[in-house]
Amino acid sequence: MYRALSGGLYSNGLTQLIMSSLLISNRTSPHTHSMRTVNAVMGHVMLALLPGIVLSVMYFGISILFNLMLAVVVAIVTETLVLRLRGEAVLSSIRNCSAVVTAILFALALSPLTTWWVTVIGIIVAIVLGKQIFGGIGNNPFNPAMTGYAFIMICFPAEMAYWPDMVHTELDLSFTQELAININGLSTAPDGYSGATPLSHMQLELGKMKMVSEITTGPLYGAIGGAIWQWLALAWLAGGIWLLINKIIRWQIPASILASLFVISALFNMIDSDIYPSAIYQLFTGGVMLCAFFIATDPASSSTTPRGKIIYGIGIGCLIYIIRTWGSYPDGVAFAVLIMNAMVPLIDYYTRPKVPGEK
Repeated sequence: MYRALSGGLYSNGLTQLIMSSLLISNRTSPHTHSMRTVNAVMGHVMLALLPGIVLSVMYFGISILFNLMLAVVVAIVTETLVLRLRGEAVLSSIRNCSAVVTAILFALALSPLTTWWVTVIGIIVAIVLGKQIFGGIGNNPFNPAMTGYAFIMICFPAEMAYWPDMVHTELDLSFTQELAININGLSTAPDGYSGATPLSHMQLELGKMKMVSEITTGPLYGAIGGAIWQWLALAWLAGGIWLLINKIIRWQIPASILASLFVISALFNMIDSDIYPSAIYQLFTGGVMLCAFFIATDPASSSTTPRGKIIYGIGIGCLIYIIRTWGSYPDGVAFAVLIMNAMVPLIDYYTRPKVPGEK
């Protein structure tokens, strides 16, 4: 093509020099490269998750490690099989630890008493349908961990709603009993043993026409959120701040999620504090902090433009509140993220920065 142009309309020496420069420029761009590898980024994310994992084990028991290890092993095996079927390199893809991070985030969203086959199905869906079916890392339009979580939430609601009883501590299960439930299912659980999360308990009690001030006096609730979940939220917040300091993630998405959820919660709480919990409660209960810093910031499935990130985050924050308040699911994080993942192409299209000279 270049020879044809240089021999016809573009035959003078200056034009040839310009064309050569363009070819060299195209061959060498981009001119700046980040020294941070995917493996390094995933390593930072796992380190930031460590405080929350430690607290989860302290509060919920060692059985949560069973879910984590099972999810990680199944994720690696599943990704290996899919990559072999697609004829792609296995070791390089496994070494970047993206499947491990997906498995950890997925497992942290589950109850410690989740039956093993539910965990297996969920993480297979996360890796195959949430990630590899679209071409692997960097190509997935939906967050893989939330894809798997939403799938089992819809398909196995009874198993997903079974949480340890955090109120009647005299009924605490031993590790052997918890592991028996993980392996054999809910049929091996003691009769009448079932707990509720603060969000599900709040939703249930509000349905009985009780006031928020009455409900939050119970042992499930602490000073700023759920009695246990507030400390987990602080751990995720600390890990998220560490990621921001190390420039692993940008501030726009976490800030817009937390700000939008805070504002809409505060407005409804001002309208009627008897039926709408406080904004602080909404922020420090459930998976909001985990979502804001570790899930919604997935670079492949989130918006890529500065303004788009803010719109994307605001959408997630508003949807979390809407689903929690008027929806059927106590915590709307997974569905809020997936809905906004679907909106990303449209958001990016209308928030794309203009190229210099573009009208």
